[in-house]
Amino acid sequence: MLNRILGFIKKPTSKNILINTIGNYLNVFFVAFFAFLLVRIMNPSDYGVMSVLLGISYVLANILDFGTTASIYSYLPSMLEKKQEKAYIFLKTIFTYQTGFSAIVITLLFIFFPYLDRVFFKTGAPLWELYLTTFSVLFFIWQNYAINSLNAGKKFFLSNLFLNLSNLLKTILIFSLIPFNLVNVGTVIFAFGIFGPAIFFLMLFFDKKHIFMKVIKAPIVKEEFRFNYTITFFIASQFFNLASRMDLFLLSFFFSKSPEVGYYGLSQKIILTVMASVAAITQVLSPNFSKIKTKEEIIKELKHGFLYLLVPAILFVLLFFTPNWIFTLFFTEKYAETTTITKALSFPFIIYVFLNLPFLFLLYTVKKTGIILFGNIIYFLTVTIGCLYLIPRYGVFGPPWVISLGFTLALIIGVIYSIKEYRKITL
Repeated sequence: MLNRILGFIKKPTSKNILINTIGNYLNVFFVAFFAFLLVRIMNPSDYGVMSVLLGISYVLANILDFGTTASIYSYLPSMLEKKQEKAYIFLKTIFTYQTGFSAIVITLLFIFFPYLDRVFFKTGAPLWELYLTTFSVLFFIWQNYAINSLNAGKKFFLSNLFLNLSNLLKTILIFSLIPFNLVNVGTVIFAFGIFGPAIFFLMLFFDKKHIFMKVIKAPIVKEEFRFNYTITFFIASQFFNLASRMDLFLLSFFFSKSPEVGYYGLSQKIILTVMASVAAITQVLSPNFSKIKTKEEIIKELKHGFLYLLVPAILFVLLFFTPNWIFTLFFTEKYAETTTITKALSFPFIIYVFLNLPFLFLLYTVKKTGIILFGNIIYFLTVTIGCLYLIPRYGVFGPPWVISLGFTLALIIGVIYSIKEYRKITL
């Protein structure tokens, strides 16, 4: 038994997950530290505005991924093993199309953001903060592209090193602003959304300058974008990412400038902090699922995936049982309501952890992005309609119920279709 456990730990996948998990949790540490610091500097209303604006930026960066993350993890690993030149063409094509499409959306946001803020988000932020948020979207997109490309090439140590060095420099920047009373919504957005990603890219450029040059010189081949696969997954991702922030956006709509939005925004950050371990695991598992050919390999990878995902599931359970005084120690009495909200949100995200297993199989093994789209639409509709109904009645304690229902329905869909696709495999 001990030998089997040691053998499991020594597997390349386990080592990569360990590296990626440590790196992700260093990133989590910085996220938690930023929250710990900012709640002591900013009042709940300003923190709520910052949460909404950064939430918009994160959501758009994920939406404007255009499904390229799935393509990178599905196709780049085999290209790197076989034909380097094809990999450069692939990377150039993905980057060009993604940046071009994103530029169109970002330009529209630049024009209409003040109006959207007035009628929907209702943050009341000045124009320069709204425009700064708009520009930060493009920087997040480029950073995500670089991280995904490094991870698909199994450069997990490098991607996490650069990310956390940029976090360290962001921390130094924020600390340097404190004596001048310059820590506000705008400067925090600049530090997180522009300064940090720019530092990441500079470090990557100097380390991989020769690869940058080869990618720049490579031609653009439209077929490498794989429109059917990427666009379907793009639409699916759009529904999921919107649903993931719709609870906060609707709270901002119904309780404009209320401290409750700040409490919920902080709770959401705590949940996202634990979710970093899920991302660390699925990033490593994704290339493995893309190489599966037989039923035996499917069962093997699903078992491994289940064992790895038990870790974040247990973390959410521990979060629920965390004593209230620990929350108070980190976030002060001023954010006391955050404790109850966070514990209410922990249960639905246990369901989310295991939802990843059927979705990894459907996305990377059988490449049925249409099923992913269907599951995410159901999740989006459940969260949106449920929040519209429950938030006016139960405030910040309405969303956890509808998020639980949404994840449960998506999990049922994923399991049913995974069984159907599994039965079609003849090997």
